[in-house]
Amino acid sequence: QVQLVESGGDLVQAGGSLRLSCAASGSIFSINAMSWYRQSPGKQRELVATSTRGGTTNYVDSVKGRFTISRDNAKNTVYLQMNSLRPEDTAVYYCNANVVSVSGTWRLYWGQGTQVTVSS
Repeated sequence: QVQLVESGGDLVQAGGSLRLSCAASGSIFSINAMSWYRQSPGKQRELVATSTRGGTTNYVDSVKGRFTISRDNAKNTVYLQMNSLRPEDTAVYYCNANVVSVSGTWRLYWGQGTQVTVSS
């Protein structure tokens, strides 16, 4: 079994910064892509950023130039540095990871989410 635990969500003023972390633990052989999603009330879950194991990154247009995804493969952890935060960034942020287990099976895991609230 694999668990993903997010942390770092908080209440911050517009223009401020936050750094989210997502640590994976359990029966992990390797992790391929790791991603951050977000969901606001009444809206669909939205892909924010993705990082491949090799370090290739992609972002949704609305966060380009403000958010940076990074990962520490040795720690099975992915980060999301969020700068110049806006009220519209308010959401629950979730991470997911494409995990290959020690038994050789592949599965997508999700964390429980961390709340980010940006006040105007």
